[in-house]
Amino acid sequence: MILERRSRDYVQGRIRAGVLERVTVDLLEQVGMAGRMRREGLVHQGVNLACDGEMFRIDFQALAHASVMVYGQTEVTKDLIDAALERGMPLVFEAEEVAIHGVDDDRPHLTYVEGDEPRRLDCDFIAGCDGFHGVSRRSMPANVLKTFEKVYPFGWLGILAEVPPADHELVYCSHERGFALASMRSQARSRYYLQCPVDEELEDWPDERIWDELALRLGPALNARMVRGPSIEKSIAPLRSFVAEPMRHGRLFLAGDAAHIVPPTGAKGLNLAASDVHFLSEALAAFYRSGSAAGLDGYSQQALARVWKAERFSWWFTSLMHRFPEASGFDRRLQLAEIDYLRASPAAAASFAENYVGLPLG
Repeated sequence: MILERRSRDYVQGRIRAGVLERVTVDLLEQVGMAGRMRREGLVHQGVNLACDGEMFRIDFQALAHASVMVYGQTEVTKDLIDAALERGMPLVFEAEEVAIHGVDDDRPHLTYVEGDEPRRLDCDFIAGCDGFHGVSRRSMPANVLKTFEKVYPFGWLGILAEVPPADHELVYCSHERGFALASMRSQARSRYYLQCPVDEELEDWPDERIWDELALRLGPALNARMVRGPSIEKSIAPLRSFVAEPMRHGRLFLAGDAAHIVPPTGAKGLNLAASDVHFLSEALAAFYRSGSAAGLDGYSQQALARVWKAERFSWWFTSLMHRFPEASGFDRRLQLAEIDYLRASPAAAASFAENYVGLPLG
């Protein structure tokens, strides 16, 4: 059974990440959930980096023999919900006052309120996939849990508009005025981001100001192809790196944002959640097939090994492309030198491509 705090409409309407690693695409294929993704998703075989208006491309196919898929997390969520309901899996939306009990015992249980009725759910195991602010991580003993965090001194201002994208692939831009990203959700829907101070107010950013700032940071070539239009969604999101260890205590297992957060620069959040669920599902399947708890016992270590590599890449890429308030001229020159190295070195570009398309599960 799945308990969800929000309504189905809310869950299926949230605007979230849009880049799926090859591993995530393969996992959706394996469970028979790739049909709509294959029809509607956009296969990207490379990505573009721009520095003060000058752009170059990193070819994923040539360097990593792989591609990524642009298919919004909102659409993945819809597919997952539809598949769960088709298979008769019980889903409870708007579950309130969820509490976790007895994770140190062989039979943990959950309590929650559905409508006005208190409920109890007895479990063999509990998977805490309830995000950074959920109850799962808070249910682990303080003397067991260790957390590691880096908070960045800026956020991302995002705008979604029903306009064609400025380029057929993503463009990450480093500019004197700050980072910008030209992305998309489809051939007719674009998603743009701007680095902004973390304490900015959305009301101070009318659409026209956002488009004007994007024009400056993206550079003349992209600006010439950028189509402006009214926003259908705007938001400001803070950036942080966060990891909780371990990802298992007793019969409680953490997965996704409940255990780790990455800045969105590397497009790793959804993909890490997918690999967590893969590791956990394999471990649970082995337990029910043979009674072996080896996979469950090794889950945290296995998942964290991949998490920390993704954290490293996301931190590095964020540090490379953004302007930090305390940065000196020396720091900016180092950024420019590293971007130039990435442009000129096949080895550096191959390392970037390998990490961006997603490291293997093993």
